[in-house]
Amino acid sequence: MLNQFSRTELIFGKKAMEKLSKSRVAVFGIGGVGGYAVEALVRSGVSTIDIIDDDKVCLTNINRQIYATRKTVGRDKVDVAKERILEINPNAIVNTFKTFFTPETSGEFDFSLYDYVIDAIDTVTGKIELVMKAQEANVPIICSMGAGNKVDPTAFEVADIYTTSVCPLAKVMRQELRKRGVKKLKVVYSKEQPLTPVEDMSVSCRSNCICPPGAERKCTTRRQIPGSNAFVPSVAGLIIAGEVIKDLIGFSLDNKS
Repeated sequence: MLNQFSRTELIFGKKAMEKLSKSRVAVFGIGGVGGYAVEALVRSGVSTIDIIDDDKVCLTNINRQIYATRKTVGRDKVDVAKERILEINPNAIVNTFKTFFTPETSGEFDFSLYDYVIDAIDTVTGKIELVMKAQEANVPIICSMGAGNKVDPTAFEVADIYTTSVCPLAKVMRQELRKRGVKKLKVVYSKEQPLTPVEDMSVSCRSNCICPPGAERKCTTRRQIPGSNAFVPSVAGLIIAGEVIKDLIGFSLDNKS
């Protein structure tokens, strides 16, 4: 029967769509990368989504984040995301968590409930904790490496963490995961050398903070405020979603089933 996912079914088939409709995916971090990953998952037929992010929409998010508009500035990102998800698929089940994921807050989540985990958060400690929790629960996970200060969306690759190069974040992750005995980890990373942000205090959050009232983690606490754009983080998010979809249904170009 014709429905909103019919065009996707023409590629993957009915059984695959049924699999997606029964899958539960957790997306940790719904900013520039995670937001587009959620968008593609929902439009592909994944009907149960857990979205985890404690941030509010900021004016400076509008240049790259799908949930950021003039109307949503100051609102919790997970609330805005849930509204959009349900506008796309009213039958979707959306579980929201206004949580900053850290080793201290990881106990709030039962990873055994998930069919897949997406890591789109910024902190190394949080990313490592996500990997370890997913591994303990035997749940597949894919991690986003650095997307800030980059301008070439064609430089992204899907790889195992131990075959990555160039990316500074991937280097740190390799070192930390090796210490913990993690043998492999699927990541999306860029081989592009990150640019150095322009030193212009007139457009820097460092001296002109406009974080929404009530924001607990202001960007001014960062060691560096990265530059970004509309076309690099979004591509990373869409690549991640594509990998998750194909892994969930067992699809490959070599074996279309």
